Amino acid sequence: MDDRLNYLVLAQAGINGYHLQRLAPYCSLMELCRQPASTLRQLGLTERQAMAIQKPDTRFMQQAEQWLRQSDLHHLIGFEDVRYPALLKQIRQPPILLFVAGNAALLSQPQMAIVGSRQPSPTGKQTAYQFAAELVRQGYVITSGMARGIDSCAHQGALSVDGPTIAVLGHGLSRIYPKSNQALAAQIMQQGALVSEYFPEIEARPAHFPQRNRIVVGLSRGTLVVEAALKSGSLISAHLAVEANRDVFAIPGSIYHPQSAGCHALIQQGAKLTTCVADILEEWTFFAKSGLKQQQSEKNSTPDLFDDTLLANVGDEATAVDQIAERSQLSVADTTIALLQLELAGLVAVVPGGYIRVRST
Repeated sequence: MDDRLNYLVLAQAGINGYHLQRLAPYCSLMELCRQPASTLRQLGLTERQAMAIQKPDTRFMQQAEQWLRQSDLHHLIGFEDVRYPALLKQIRQPPILLFVAGNAALLSQPQMAIVGSRQPSPTGKQTAYQFAAELVRQGYVITSGMARGIDSCAHQGALSVDGPTIAVLGHGLSRIYPKSNQALAAQIMQQGALVSEYFPEIEARPAHFPQRNRIVVGLSRGTLVVEAALKSGSLISAHLAVEANRDVFAIPGSIYHPQSAGCHALIQQGAKLTTCVADILEEWTFFAKSGLKQQQSEKNSTPDLFDDTLLANVGDEATAVDQIAERSQLSVADTTIALLQLELAGLVAVVPGGYIRVRST
């Protein structure tokens, strides 16, 4: 079994880069795939993970191999591959495997993440477009999630000056969501890269997008929030960036505009108030010259987005997000965000059909 197949086996079992790092002192990648289920459980894997390694779903492997053969622009990058971006390894739960369509070398180049509302104002759209174009001129790759609104405008701004841009998707690369972005996705693949941790035929699901956000910020040196409501995925991206010790920049707006409230909250918590690209470059230049490292203050620490009540509603059997939301009396959006935090903390795991509780061993 070669390394590529080993990575595919582990990926379909829900193993991530954190597991691989933790288990490295005990067994190699190849040895991990050959251990009996009892040993895998002793090493801290769940029953489902252990059984999925022992009896992998070959449909996923066939799907990945078929996708890889479709184009020279298709790549599989395993966690120990030299092409795997070093910055991404520093996040709490790095993907064990990346599917990449386009220029894989871009993943290790300096990147700025631009995120924001799916329903931005005309000013927000223009701001994302112009900041992306100018940051490309300054040598940065623009990274975002190719969602409607700010994400799409950021990608388009980078492409407008023939610059590189990376779109991290919350589904497999054989699918495009939203469908209205099919032309944009094709252009990004030719001029940049599409990236996903999901097998090619996996469809978009609500729970995938918060997961996608950790990769967007994990690849990037900093995250720029253009417009965001107080409860939005963009704020989760910002808190994930802080967690990974990355810089967060926020563009202020009208105090009467609800899409500016999230940015104002981030600025109050210590994000850099940003009105032009020079504000970003000056911040990085100052710390580079002084040798100082920005410290994460208590004010910036990631808020506790879950409590024992939500965790109590996740058991040993796979439970769908909407069921957990109903039991916890939370919205599906808030439940999805909370489950991401629980997963990052190693308390729950994503499995086919929903989430399960991770028990201590």
